[in-house]
Order: sequence, then structure tokens, then C-alpha cells
Amino acid sequence: MLNGLQPWHLIILVLVVVLLFGAKRLPDAARSIGKSMKIFKAETKDLTGEHKAAAHEDAEPVETRQIPVTPVVPAAPSATDQQVADLQRQLDELKKQQQAPAAEQKNAS
Repeated sequence: MLNGLQPWHLIILVLVVVLLFGAKRLPDAARSIGKSMKIFKAETKDLTGEHKAAAHEDAEPVETRQIPVTPVVPAAPSATDQQVADLQRQLDELKKQQQAPAAEQKNAS
């Protein structure tokens, strides 16, 4: 018995994978495997310290500034109260309009 895979082993393996997963799912599976490999590489590089050492050497001091905060001025209370009252009145009118056809249907039956 020979150690290692021969070409016909690979062909059978590919056919089994295609039969199990279907041709439509294979590109998505390959894409997710690629993303996983990329994440795995980044994490192993981070663990070995190569990434951290390179980041510290290339880092430049960053200037930070404070963003001024502007106070929020509320609208005049009377205008807001008037808008709320108008919206409440419109809502009551819509409820009455919806209830009127329902009452007519009950009376008709």
C-alpha cells in the first residue's frame, strides 16, 4: 500500500464533496474557508508578536483635538405644544373615521 494520495483518490474526493454539498453551495463554502484562513493567519501573526512590533515601529504620534460641544436650544414650548395638539386632533379624527365604517357594517348585518 502506497502512502499518500493518488490522483484518482482526489477525483473521488471531489465527486463526493460535489454530491454532498451541491454545486451551488461550493463557492460560498470556499469563500468562507478563505475568510477563515485570513483570520487565522492574522491571529497567528498577532500571537507571534510580528504584527505588534511592526505596528510600534511604524506608529506616528496622533494629534487629538477636543470637539466643541454646542448646546441644544429647544424650540419654543408654545410651538411644540401647538404641534402636539394638532397631531392629537388629527389622530382623533382618523380614529372616528375608522370607527364609522365599522359601525355601519355592524348595523347592516
